[in-house]
Amino acid sequence: MRFSKVREFRLGSRLPWRADFRRARILWSSRLLWRRRRVFLLGAVAVGLVSIGFAYVADAAQDYYHRLFAWNAYALLLITPATFALFAYATKRWFDGAQGSGIPQAIAARRHNGGALAAKLLAPRVTIAKILMTTLAIAAGASIGREGPTVQIGASIMFLVGSYAGIGRQPGLILAGSAAGIAGAFNAPLAGVLFAIEEMAQSYDRRLSSLVVAAVVISGITTLLLVGDYNYFGSVDGTAKGWSLWIAVVLCALIGGAMGAVFSRLLVFLSMAPLRWLGWMRARPLLTGAVCGLIVAVLAIATGGFAGGSAYAEAKLLLQGGADQPWWYVPAKLAATVLSSASGIPGGLFSPSLSIGASLGGNLGHLLPEVDVGAVALLGMAGYFAAVVQAPLTAFIIVLEMTDDAGMTVPLMAVTLLAAGLSRLITPEPLYHALSYGFEARKHVA
Repeated sequence: MRFSKVREFRLGSRLPWRADFRRARILWSSRLLWRRRRVFLLGAVAVGLVSIGFAYVADAAQDYYHRLFAWNAYALLLITPATFALFAYATKRWFDGAQGSGIPQAIAARRHNGGALAAKLLAPRVTIAKILMTTLAIAAGASIGREGPTVQIGASIMFLVGSYAGIGRQPGLILAGSAAGIAGAFNAPLAGVLFAIEEMAQSYDRRLSSLVVAAVVISGITTLLLVGDYNYFGSVDGTAKGWSLWIAVVLCALIGGAMGAVFSRLLVFLSMAPLRWLGWMRARPLLTGAVCGLIVAVLAIATGGFAGGSAYAEAKLLLQGGADQPWWYVPAKLAATVLSSASGIPGGLFSPSLSIGASLGGNLGHLLPEVDVGAVALLGMAGYFAAVVQAPLTAFIIVLEMTDDAGMTVPLMAVTLLAAGLSRLITPEPLYHALSYGFEARKHVA
C-alpha cells in the first residue's frame, strides 16, 4: 500500500511537467508563433537600420549648419525663424504628435496600452515627418538632438510591426522599440535596456524585460554589422584621484542637479501652463515659432555658432580636452534649448543636455587644478543629464558606454544619484512623464 502511494505520488508529480512540456512543444511548433517571431525580428532590424540612417543624416545636418554659419552667419536671421515657424505650424496642423522629444509620446502610448492613442502618436506619417523636420531643424540651427526622436521612431516601428502581425502585447512592443531606439542612438545596448525599465516602465517585469532585451540585441547586432563598434564620444581617458575628485562630484551634483531641475520645470511650465497664461502661444504657432527661431538665431550669432545645433562636436572636444567653452556658453545653450523646445518643432533634448552638462563641468574643472578638466566635464555631463531625466542608472550607463572610461565608474554613479535626488526635491515629477500627460489629453482628438 505504501509503495503504491509513493508510486502514485511520483507519477502525479511528473504529469504536470509532461503537460508543460507538451504545451511548450505545441507553442514552439505553432506556425503563427513563428510568423510573429519573424515579424518581430524584422521590426528590430528595421529599428537598427533607421537609427543608423537617422544618425547619418542628422550628423550631416549638423555639418551643414556649421558650413552655413561659416559662409554667412547672418543668414540664420532669416532661415532659423522661417524654419521654426513652418515646422511649428506643420506639427500643429498636420502632424500632431511629431513635436518635441518623442519620449513623452512613447510613454503616453504605452500607458494607454497602445490602442487609438498609440495609433495617432506613432502613425507612420508622424514618424516620417519627425525624421525630416528634426533633420532640417538641426541644419537651420535649432538646439535639438536626434536621440529622443529615435525613441519615438523605434516605438512606432515596433507598434506597426505588432499591429501587422497581430501581436497583442502592444505596450511591450512600444517599450521594446523605445529601448532599441535609445540603444541605436547611442550605440549603448545596456543603456537601452535600463532606459526602458527605469524611465519608460518605471518598474521591472520579467516578460517585458525579455522582449526588451531581444529587441535591443537584434537592433544592436544590426548596428555592429553596418557601422562596427564605436563610442558615441570616442574614448575618454579622464584622470582624477584624491579629495579633489570628490569635491568635483559634489559640485557637479549640486549645481548640475539644480540647473537640470530648473530646466525641466521650465519646459513643463511652457508646455502645460494654463491657457489663460500661455494660450496665445499655442493659438499662434507661426508667430511663436518665428519669435523663438529669431532669438535662437541671435544667440547663435552672439556665441559664434555654439548656441545652435545639436552641439555634439563641442561636447566631444570638451571631454577629450581639445577645447574650453566660455562661461556664457551654458546659459546661452540652455536658453536656446528651451526656446527650441517651446516653439513646438520636433527635436530631442539629449544632445543639448549632454553638451550643457559637459560645459558646466569643464568650467568647474578650472577651479580644481588637481583634477583633469575632461574628467570634471564628464561628471558635469552625467550630473546635469541625470537631473534632467531623473533616471540616474540610465544616465550613468549612457555616459559610461558613450565614453568607455571605466576608471570613472564610481564617481559617475555618485554624481548621477546625487543630482537626480536633488532634482526630485525641486521637480517631483520626471520631465518626460510630465510632458506625456499633454499628449494623453489629446486621446479624444481625431
